[in-house]
Amino acid sequence: MTRVRDAFSRWSRMGQDGEKNMDTETMQNDSAQVDVEAGSEQEHPSNQDAAQVEIEQLRGENSQLKDRLARAQAEFDNARKREAKERQAARDYAVQGAVEPFLSVMDNFQLALKADGSAEQLRNGVELILKQMEDALRGLNVQAVESVGSQFDPRIHEALGSIETKEHPDHEVLEEIRRGYKLRDKLLRPALVRIAVNPAQVSE
Repeated sequence: MTRVRDAFSRWSRMGQDGEKNMDTETMQNDSAQVDVEAGSEQEHPSNQDAAQVEIEQLRGENSQLKDRLARAQAEFDNARKREAKERQAARDYAVQGAVEPFLSVMDNFQLALKADGSAEQLRNGVELILKQMEDALRGLNVQAVESVGSQFDPRIHEALGSIETKEHPDHEVLEEIRRGYKLRDKLLRPALVRIAVNPAQVSE
């Protein structure tokens, strides 16, 4: 732009000084320079427009990416909540299946406490309730660990004491203090027992 102003100023001075024979080549060069400068001034706004369009496009893409990220985060949170809800429902269903068989057992215990009768009748009632409870446990694949009369097995028995005897084989379980239970092949708790000690036999 400065060169354009200089060219016009030079032409103006030449006219005022009466220079009639201006160098043709000089005028052509100045005119060409003016055209170049004018062209540069015209191209600059178009470059700004293109840059502005590109900026707007990038802003739009950025906004779309943020929207996708927000949607993905929301879907992830919903899936996590749904999975936690399903897991809790599965636990509740398992607890329900385990508790239901024992509700009638509790009912019978309450009836036994309210009943009037002899000690023998009360004992018979408790035995019936115990059998009902054992049946409920079997329905859940829970069974008592075999103890009295079997050989001591440290995998399922826990010895709390011994009884010296010559009538039973060494390490035979003679007394069950607390019953043990297993779920299928998994031990839930060992049976607490007392075992025989036979001095006439060699312990293994």
